[in-house]
Amino acid sequence: MTPVTVTGKVMAILGAFAAGDGRLSLTEVCRRADLALATGHRLVAELVGGGFLERLDDGSYRVGVKLWHIGAQAHAATDLRDLALPHMEDLYEATHENVQLAVLRDGKALYLERLRGTRSMPIVTRVGVELPLHATGVGKVLLAYAPRQLRERVLAQPLDAHTERTITDPERLRVCLAEVRRTGVATTSGEMTVGAHSVAAPIRDRHDTVIAALSLVTGRRTADLRRLVPTVTTAARALSRDVALHWSGSGDIGADADEGAGGDCYPRG
Repeated sequence: MTPVTVTGKVMAILGAFAAGDGRLSLTEVCRRADLALATGHRLVAELVGGGFLERLDDGSYRVGVKLWHIGAQAHAATDLRDLALPHMEDLYEATHENVQLAVLRDGKALYLERLRGTRSMPIVTRVGVELPLHATGVGKVLLAYAPRQLRERVLAQPLDAHTERTITDPERLRVCLAEVRRTGVATTSGEMTVGAHSVAAPIRDRHDTVIAALSLVTGRRTADLRRLVPTVTTAARALSRDVALHWSGSGDIGADADEGAGGDCYPRG
């Protein structure tokens, strides 16, 4: 077996924060990076000294300012976020609910931006966090329009139950994804977080390829997601027009033209 290089160990340490947990103890960093505690301690200390990680008062660690600045220079993602923000702000002003933008990355939904108001319900998403595709509104959109090979790979893996309402049956999810492609809308009801309901729609580029998903998340028990659909889809179409005109990046996902049997993906009582 080829020994892991120092570079590989450093990448493993930085990768330990990819799940978006915010802060990790040294023990957790070493466990995720599969490193001995002494080795991890030395390398983490060097990363702290260089500004790539930051040590907090309680002894835990988080991503440092220098690493954040480097990541923020990801050109395509930054341009997409900048284009999306005015439309996200309009959507927030119209609803005063959580608004989120995500793209497909390594089989998960990577959140590029979110807007959360003082009256919005707390949600688990943060900028840079990655969440499962099958349990989130944006994730269902991204999975529905992903290349068939990727979609089948996700469906072949165990689908974790994050709440009692998470869809974990691959065949039921397959029907749901076909409905997303038919209607251009995905909904969730308490599937990632108890009490959180979402409506999501695709963002398309000039080639009609789905490159992102925009969602609205509400915690109102009486929310009728069907009534929120036009608001979300209008914002998504407006953003797609801007993307088609001004965005020069390339998406991580391709449009999937397959048609499938429809199904009821709206929440049931």
